[in-house]
Amino acid sequence: MARPLRVEYEGAIYHVTVRGNARRAIFLDNRDRQRFLARLADGVEAHGVRLYLFCLMTNHVHLMLETPGANLSRFMHRLQTAYAVYFNRRHRRAGHLTQGRYGARLVDRDAYLLRLSRYIHLNPVFVGQAKTLPLRERIALLRKYPWSSYRSYVGRAAALDFDDYAPMLAMMDARKAQRPREYRKFVEAGIADTDQELRRILSASPLAVGPEAFVQWVRRLHDGLSRKRHRPEDIAMRRQARRLPAERVLAIVCRQFGVDRRAVRRRQRGSPLRPVAATMLCHHAGLTQRQAAELLNLGTGAAVSLQLKKLAQATAASRKLRTQLAAIEEAIDKEIG
Repeated sequence: MARPLRVEYEGAIYHVTVRGNARRAIFLDNRDRQRFLARLADGVEAHGVRLYLFCLMTNHVHLMLETPGANLSRFMHRLQTAYAVYFNRRHRRAGHLTQGRYGARLVDRDAYLLRLSRYIHLNPVFVGQAKTLPLRERIALLRKYPWSSYRSYVGRAAALDFDDYAPMLAMMDARKAQRPREYRKFVEAGIADTDQELRRILSASPLAVGPEAFVQWVRRLHDGLSRKRHRPEDIAMRRQARRLPAERVLAIVCRQFGVDRRAVRRRQRGSPLRPVAATMLCHHAGLTQRQAAELLNLGTGAAVSLQLKKLAQATAASRKLRTQLAAIEEAIDKEIG
């Protein structure tokens, strides 16, 4: 049977699931879980993936992640292969560890991301005997569960170097210091008030999570790949969009920041100008990170990648910067039409 096609593009966000073959356990003890997380961290660094959150269960795994490099297939191949080799060697097993290939749904941004993060983090209290426990005990179980990113999201464990908390926490309508507490309230409210609409959306399409227009857009991309398929392998499909010339994008950014065009090539410690310019050039002018680096005098594509990560953190902390970014996006949208 041919392998499932994957729709891939720069900046795509996925809900990834990995399940044990025939529903068997893929983690037999905590040493297995620790090894999986070590491999996950290695893959995040090696492939430039932004891991938003994770949850390890006995026979399956949930990940929410973004792929700035449109490289989900390479990232997951590395992760699954490395862990399966370790598992089979340690436990003297043979054959397939996981059930076919991983599942990967594209996720629309904003509200769907937040609701899906709650769904993933609540997995430990919606399985087996846990779902029959009184509410107080289920909350206690969730807060103690060590094999997801939830505890570090809400300040009950140290932050993990390979997990990017800023985008999700930035959706909390609160000051930065209060966001972990607000996220905890949001997630734990879902124990008593199950999001039936989200569950319906998850069961409706194996390809995407989001409003109907987004799901249909992903379906059209997937169908296009199916028609063009000549061999059983993944084919990358990047989001097609109208682009603005790079100079026009830079003009909009400079106008919003109140600087002249030359400013984007000068280093200014602590200024978000060049990170914002790099982001807009990649998203709206279609430049690669290397091309953006050359235009902004940033050196290499790796330097741009670092700038983008810093921008995500700065955006989460600054309401003013979020307002500036929104104004730039609105101006670009008007020009694109």
